[in-house]
Amino acid sequence: MSGVSGNDPVAVLPLKPLVFQILLVLIRGERHGYSIVKEVEQAAEAGASVEPGNLYRTLRTMLAQGLIGESERRPDPAIDDQRRRYFRVTDFGTRVAEAEASRLEALVMTARAHNLLGS
Repeated sequence: MSGVSGNDPVAVLPLKPLVFQILLVLIRGERHGYSIVKEVEQAAEAGASVEPGNLYRTLRTMLAQGLIGESERRPDPAIDDQRRRYFRVTDFGTRVAEAEASRLEALVMTARAHNLLGS
């Protein structure tokens, strides 16, 4: 699947912050839902939390858009719960994350040009 917007990653921008954060986590490697939550919360501002319902709703949407896929690989059952679903970023998801990072960088550059962030 190449995403609901074809092959143009810019067509799905701007991303919701949680979608971008999930992509950033999954670019580093496959994760299960709880691991995604912990990494997103760790990277977020102090006290920020991700509700499980919101996470899984977001993951379903990202699956439908072709940003992520469900991993076929499973850890050894002796060290992992077999009920866990593992997710990976797709090539399209990586291109979308790159496009979003560029978009955000341009916004920050504009904010700096207007002296909103200092040097």
